[in-house]
Amino acid sequence: MDFYNEKTDSTVQCRALNIAEDLGQIQYLFSDKTGTLTENKMVFRRCSVAGFDYCHEENAKRLESYQEAVSEDEDFTDTLSGSLSNMAKPRAPSCRTVHNGLLGNKPSNHLTGSSFTLGSRERASEVLHSRQAAFSSPIETDVVPDTRLLDKFSQITPRLFMPLDETVQNPLLETLYIIDFFIALAICNTVVVSAPNQRRQKIRHPSLGGLPIKSLEEIKSLFQRLSVRRSSSPSLNSGKEPSSGVPNAFVSRLPLFSRIKPASPVEEEVSQVCESPQCSSSSACCTETEKQHSDAGLLNGKAESLPGQPMACNLCYEAESPDEAALVYAARAYQCTLQSRTPEQVMVDFAALGPLTFQLLHILPFDSVRKRMSVVVRHPLSNQVVVYTKGADSVIMELLSVASPDGASPEKQQMIIREKTQRHLDDYAKQGLRTLCIAKKVMSDTEYAEWLRNHFLAETSIDNREELLLESAMRLENKLTLLGATGIEDRLQEGVPESIEALHKAGIKIWMLTGDKQETAVNIAYACKLLEPDDKLFILNTQSKDACGMLMSTILKELQKKTQALPEQVSLSVDLHQPPVPQDSGLRAGLIITGKTLEFALQESLQKQFLELTSWCQTVVCCRATPLQKSEVVKLVRSHLQVMTLAIGDGANDVSMIQVADIGIGVSGQEGMQAVMASDFAVSQFKHLSKLLLVHGHWCYTRLSNMILYFFYKNVAYVNLLFWYQFFCGFSGTSMTDYWVLIFFNLLFTSAPPVIYGVLEKDVSAETLMQLPELYKSGQKSEAYLPHTFWITLLDAFYQSLVCFFVPYFTYQGSDIDIFAFGNPLNTAALFIILLHLIIESKSLTWIHMLVITGSILSYFLFAIVFGAMCVTCNPPSNPYWIMQEHMLDPVFYLVCILTTCIALLPRFVYRVLQGSLFPSPILRAKHFDRLTPEERTEALKKWRGAGKMNQVTSNYANQSADKSGRRPQPGPSTVFAMKSATSCAIEQGNLSLCETALDQGYSETKAFEMARPCKD
Repeated sequence: MDFYNEKTDSTVQCRALNIAEDLGQIQYLFSDKTGTLTENKMVFRRCSVAGFDYCHEENAKRLESYQEAVSEDEDFTDTLSGSLSNMAKPRAPSCRTVHNGLLGNKPSNHLTGSSFTLGSRERASEVLHSRQAAFSSPIETDVVPDTRLLDKFSQITPRLFMPLDETVQNPLLETLYIIDFFIALAICNTVVVSAPNQRRQKIRHPSLGGLPIKSLEEIKSLFQRLSVRRSSSPSLNSGKEPSSGVPNAFVSRLPLFSRIKPASPVEEEVSQVCESPQCSSSSACCTETEKQHSDAGLLNGKAESLPGQPMACNLCYEAESPDEAALVYAARAYQCTLQSRTPEQVMVDFAALGPLTFQLLHILPFDSVRKRMSVVVRHPLSNQVVVYTKGADSVIMELLSVASPDGASPEKQQMIIREKTQRHLDDYAKQGLRTLCIAKKVMSDTEYAEWLRNHFLAETSIDNREELLLESAMRLENKLTLLGATGIEDRLQEGVPESIEALHKAGIKIWMLTGDKQETAVNIAYACKLLEPDDKLFILNTQSKDACGMLMSTILKELQKKTQALPEQVSLSVDLHQPPVPQDSGLRAGLIITGKTLEFALQESLQKQFLELTSWCQTVVCCRATPLQKSEVVKLVRSHLQVMTLAIGDGANDVSMIQVADIGIGVSGQEGMQAVMASDFAVSQFKHLSKLLLVHGHWCYTRLSNMILYFFYKNVAYVNLLFWYQFFCGFSGTSMTDYWVLIFFNLLFTSAPPVIYGVLEKDVSAETLMQLPELYKSGQKSEAYLPHTFWITLLDAFYQSLVCFFVPYFTYQGSDIDIFAFGNPLNTAALFIILLHLIIESKSLTWIHMLVITGSILSYFLFAIVFGAMCVTCNPPSNPYWIMQEHMLDPVFYLVCILTTCIALLPRFVYRVLQGSLFPSPILRAKHFDRLTPEERTEALKKWRGAGKMNQVTSNYANQSADKSGRRPQPGPSTVFAMKSATSCAIEQGNLSLCETALDQGYSETKAFEMARPCKD
């Protein structure tokens, strides 16, 4: 029940039973950020449009006071009953119950009002339908518009697109940017639109027979469309005839659209005549009635649905990622509503502009190499070919058109917008928000036709197809015009900071591998306690391989100065799997490395130096990392350091990392089941990982280790009885025991107790293991199965077999008993020795243990009595007839069994007693806590933690004393150390420049040292 997640109705899954013990030996943990450490619920927080930042304060207040329903049943009941108590709560409305007014003079609080409908079956179905869609929780779908941005929407009119671009005055450029910005949010995605209770839409492909075929290229296109249905097909006319210089365009389709039948809430069909007399024959243009409804709604500030269209609140968006869904919902909050999507067109209802149908010409999907996505559409108002692009700011900023300072006024304004937007992006990243840049590009019909012709050749190419497609995308996505940026919040999951803190105490080094910006990754790392305020932070951000090597050498020297007083800390040489910094040395360092620098560090010449540097660091954060880089990092650490690694992720981009690690854990989040299907274990939340490792991992490792040792002991102790007997029978292979007793001894009499021991053994309770994560280090050091432990166990087995054989031998020496009468005390004593040995080794005896052990002893005596009474001539010339019955009447038999058992188990018993009293291990000391009362237990835990802190303080004091004896003074422990290179220096033509790097939060007397790092102008 501790692993059960009620929201997702999922629990832990064990998909690989053969490696459960590895959970107790993890030394390195590699984690994704989005969806693994965070909730993967993307909430639109801020945006920057045309260089103006809109902080959405009302939306921030809503998120702070927002509380989701405790259970689905309560939410469902409240929605149906229209409870007024819910309206009084400061919670944001849901898309299932809110009717947003069109933009006008209404204030923002009117847009967030709630309206409930009572007793409607349709409303109930909408609630259920919305729950089935991913990324559709109220906290994600409800966005409160910014009032300053709303005021600027009043300037949007259709007349903006009527004059030519040359007549548009400069003050109107911001308005045009706002329009393009929200259009890009609405259509630059792969979101599928659906509505509850809608009729199925029939998508008719345009007739192929009526199109003139003028060239071989078009024949190839037609064949490809009919057979492969891959990416290109003749384009649709958007109600207007194209210019004479434009050939038939080809419309790209994603595989998503070829597999999923789009369901549009608007019954639109290509070349279909509307039945209503008010409808126009062109599907790309809105009717006059619709325009009147739109204008009336704009003036009155009321939401009125268009004919044949559902309300915007009834729409359901099904997105491939939560980022896409968040941006579409943000656009809908400003009444730029995505109404429908087909493979040929996208329909958007934009406030004063009315329904706009964009002809979808081409889609360049997102990939980890380009880190962006683009859509090519024909604008319905300007009839221009427009490319809308969204992606990472580090990529988009490099693709913007270069404006000269002496250029025209729009170019200067674009340069100003770029500078302001960059400052806003840095501010968003420092707040831990996920950032995206939005840009556009206007192409002429001739340019697009030429690009499309080359792109088609790249698509149909057999050799180097991926490289050609990448080059084609680069030709399209250049000289962009920056529209703005967005900041999306992805909150941490519940219990993540506590879990990471516990894993750190357990001695596990945690690496966070993410594709987010450096500032965002560092902010999240501090928020989840992956980095502590007193950690010394080093940043690796270089532009060349040589600079990367010099920077790592400088950091290594600085770290070695800090710990040069410790003689056992040496440079990493041949034995890479031993970290040079002890866990209790008091030195905590964190390393931040960017994706481009990571590419240099993973090269063979720098791998050793990179591993040496990371071994000094408690935490490593890799930002802007690609999925391939994630897997390469895990493979590098696993193969070179020879450590046990664990990788955890939730998405398809984490599959390679999960498969490379020793143990892969998939989080069953909102991004599908790819990670779960590729994993060894699956959890629903990151916080469950701490108990999975610290408790169940520790138990599994301890159980398996002890059970393996016990099986070796049991077999050596019993088989050696036959070995010692061979000295007295001339090594003839004769046995002093009946063959049936030999068979059932391992098969029946002593088989169940080891199994129960391996299943139910708990050396320490789960509560103690969670309160003392340091106990996990015993598994990392393999203390339960060390070589000397194995050999001591075997020597003990030899000793016990000697005692078990020779005590009965000397007792019955000179008597006239036969061979089976001599073997019966040996078997009986061996049974008691082996079972009582298990009791001595067991740390948690339950009634199940005692029941199984008692059952094994009774089954042995019952079998011996029944077998001895029935087997008269089973094994001539000797037979076991009536032997057990006679021995049970002989007091010497009982004396031999008791004396043999006590002598055999005495060394093991004395060793365990001395170990527990004179030199107890941390496990034995923690085991004692389970016997204390709650008050005594609390006091004992305080003393335990106090002793640990005292050791750390002593180590810190030693380090500070060593620093004071040197040239550089030591700052206080509360100081936040961070090494950041200055960005004012540059590298020209490969010549490295040295940038001075100092410690942040500084003391003026702290000496700065020089660090090699290339920086940009």
